[in-house]
Amino acid sequence: MATTPARPMTPEERKVIFASSLGTVFEWYDFYLYGSLAAIIAKQFFSGLDAGSAFIFALLAFAAGFIVRPFGAIVFGRLGDMIGRKYTFLVTILIMGGATFIVGILPNYASIGVAAPVILIALRMLQGLALGGEYGGAATYVAEHAPHGKRGAYTAWIQTTATLGLFLSLMVILGTRTIIGEEAFADWGWRVPFIVSILLLAVSVWIRLSMNESPAFQKMKAEGKTSKAPLSESFGQWKNLKIVILALVGLVMGQAVVWYTGQFYALFFLTQSLKVDGSTANILVAASLVIGTPFFVVFGALSDKIGRKPIIMAGCLLGALTYFPVFTALTKAANPDLHAAQQTSKVVVAANPAECSFQFNPTGTKKFTSSCDIAKQKLAGASVSYENEVAPAGTPATIKIGDKVINVVPSADEIAAAKAGAEKKLADLTAAGNADAKALKAAEGAVKALSDEKTAKDATLTANLSAALKAAGYPTKADPAKVDKFTIIIILTYLVILVTMVYGPIAAMLVEMFPTRIRYTSMSLPYHIGNGWFGGLLPTTAFAIVAQTGNMYNGLWYPIIIAAATFVIGMIFVKETKDVDIYAND
Repeated sequence: MATTPARPMTPEERKVIFASSLGTVFEWYDFYLYGSLAAIIAKQFFSGLDAGSAFIFALLAFAAGFIVRPFGAIVFGRLGDMIGRKYTFLVTILIMGGATFIVGILPNYASIGVAAPVILIALRMLQGLALGGEYGGAATYVAEHAPHGKRGAYTAWIQTTATLGLFLSLMVILGTRTIIGEEAFADWGWRVPFIVSILLLAVSVWIRLSMNESPAFQKMKAEGKTSKAPLSESFGQWKNLKIVILALVGLVMGQAVVWYTGQFYALFFLTQSLKVDGSTANILVAASLVIGTPFFVVFGALSDKIGRKPIIMAGCLLGALTYFPVFTALTKAANPDLHAAQQTSKVVVAANPAECSFQFNPTGTKKFTSSCDIAKQKLAGASVSYENEVAPAGTPATIKIGDKVINVVPSADEIAAAKAGAEKKLADLTAAGNADAKALKAAEGAVKALSDEKTAKDATLTANLSAALKAAGYPTKADPAKVDKFTIIIILTYLVILVTMVYGPIAAMLVEMFPTRIRYTSMSLPYHIGNGWFGGLLPTTAFAIVAQTGNMYNGLWYPIIIAAATFVIGMIFVKETKDVDIYAND
């Protein structure tokens, strides 16, 4: 196959690629602010739910931005292939920056009720649509400027932008926290990083306006070879559709879960499961990003020499094989007291399986009131791993902590049912309009008494459980004096290096898999399905698995299985692409 002769990159091309990368850093900064502040946002916008459901709902709202990314890829990919890369860039940055700024000034749940989370999710979806059009354009744009034989090295700079954007968001959050204090930050200071993004938006728009169109697109347009229907060409013809499918399952799917495990899930695991304070966790993650980020370019350049496929496949395989021991080591380093307690004082929930629900209820419409559900909610809220044991039907659940047994009685179902009946009676009397004051007062008293009984029983259970966990050595939070920061940074850096292996060469490989006339559209969809759905849903799915099974490590099965599947499919079916002529339109 004919190839474009090697040539050095001109100063103008370097300037344009730098501008493209810098603008993308700002977009990722906007997008990741939400993920980094998920715990605070849960309290601000989903305070109508219990703490566990609120956090899962906050993660789901975070994931909503990822869910719509493939649709952004279709919309903006089509525009990019028809009218050009440059103007599509400008639209995506305006949508992203505007939505982020509005989050910063959006009233919370306490101010406007359910409208707050609804608007928040809508803004997250706008961000996802914009990002869905951003990455494919940036990768295509840079690759089409790069000299032949240097595409891996040059597109790797685009790959650093996601990590640099995350790093920038962490630094702004940390700086704001340090200046105003934790209490003020949790109250109103969390808005500052969102609001200051308007400055980044202004810089990004100025940069995008100074960019030149891709030479490959200009050449294709001058020859009259632009696609009139990039969607039907990309996905309506089997010869291209099969490559799209292979790109998804044999490359991007595994890359996505390795990426989100190494950066976002690791951060959530530190703060939610291991109870490391937010500032310390952010500093540790930021330090690992500083150390690991140069490896994006290292592996991108290496892929120009040995190929893209071997590096990406090795990253997926290493992730699948090492996640369990690595996260176990992370627990020992970050919260050694928790790790020791897990080894010496096993926790067991004995319950009738028929009473145990799958506790994933992001809408808050279902109440988990059985003794089994309450036991698991309490343990999940305390970040305690436990084993499940079958108990006879009709037996209330018990929690065994070492030699201590805590009975979760009386059944919360009975109290809840009685309270619901009393509330219905009160509502019927009120609706009738002719009930005497004595009857209304009696009904109101019955509701209050049952509410008080439920509150008292819950408080007793919480106190008994807390005392038993404390006696067994389970900490309420990580002891700052025992946090092994050096070891944690080594572990997190290893996870980031896995990210650089799968992510550094991926842009060049996706660009090389498709012809110029439909490249933006064709590469964007599998990338954003993989990263938006398989990757973006990782934190939500993993924590739901943990809540259901009781084991804090079981969420890792999700990325392990997907990374392993990508390794097998990729090794068998995906072809190497580093020597492909990207100017070809066939």
